[in-house]
Amino acid sequence: MKVVIAGSSGLIGTALVAALRRDGHDVARLVRRTPNAPDEYRWDPARADLDERALRGADAVVNLCGAGIGRRRWNGSYKQELRDSRITPTDVLSNAVAAAGVPVLVNASGVHFYGGATGSRVVDETAPAGTGFLATLCRDWEAATKPAIDAGVRTVLLRSAVVLSHGGGMLGMLQPLYSLGLGGRLGNGRQYTPWISMADEIGAIVFAITNDSISGPINAVGPAPVTNAEFNRALGRILHRPTPFVVPAFALRALIGEFAEEAILHGPRAIPTVLEEAGYPFQHQTIGAALAASLGHDGDR
Repeated sequence: MKVVIAGSSGLIGTALVAALRRDGHDVARLVRRTPNAPDEYRWDPARADLDERALRGADAVVNLCGAGIGRRRWNGSYKQELRDSRITPTDVLSNAVAAAGVPVLVNASGVHFYGGATGSRVVDETAPAGTGFLATLCRDWEAATKPAIDAGVRTVLLRSAVVLSHGGGMLGMLQPLYSLGLGGRLGNGRQYTPWISMADEIGAIVFAITNDSISGPINAVGPAPVTNAEFNRALGRILHRPTPFVVPAFALRALIGEFAEEAILHGPRAIPTVLEEAGYPFQHQTIGAALAASLGHDGDR
């Protein structure tokens, strides 16, 4: 296949490029600077400008664009950046895919589409959008794929959980703290912490590209949901460190603000119904297996 990727320099994009090339596929990367490699094509989403050569002969486009949700404390300007970095590129790519006749678009989204009010109730892809900034962001992000959907492009909405990787992301931030014995649950620990291993995140994307039966939303989450307390115990066990501490909810709200309320102190108990029914073979079925693989501790699960 020829797969075009937007957002190829991020944590997930880098792993996806490597996996596709390892399997013998051609990868074209969309970049916002001057291209300096044969596989790079310039685009400028703010100007709706995309080098049309990038999509020639493409079998699929994968859009992973978006500023980091937890990179900065949220304020009005950063929340607008979070929206602009997702919705504008998605709209540009959806129109370009429709015009070029690319058969498949896999577009990133987030499992916080369901909001934080689901509590312990299990949610799958049939659940409605929740409330709050993140849920609204995900809903509008997905809606920006409408030009592709209207053109008959098979469009997959990848509602990803926290992706576990030693190379960065949440696990990259937590590992040093836990290694020093400073780990602990967040708030009361009863909130769910949706997760997926990097291997299964990449596997789910490739599966969605190649499986014609999949369209619409898919929950890219591990098949066994865990609470924050369970996640905390599993990570401490893998790293052979105690996890005695508790970070109170009020402290998280004071330190991090609205992001803590929406993404840390609340989380959906989401399950991957579409992937499982389509026959996707998860490499990591449990949080222990996913953490062990991510941290290179396969013998400890």
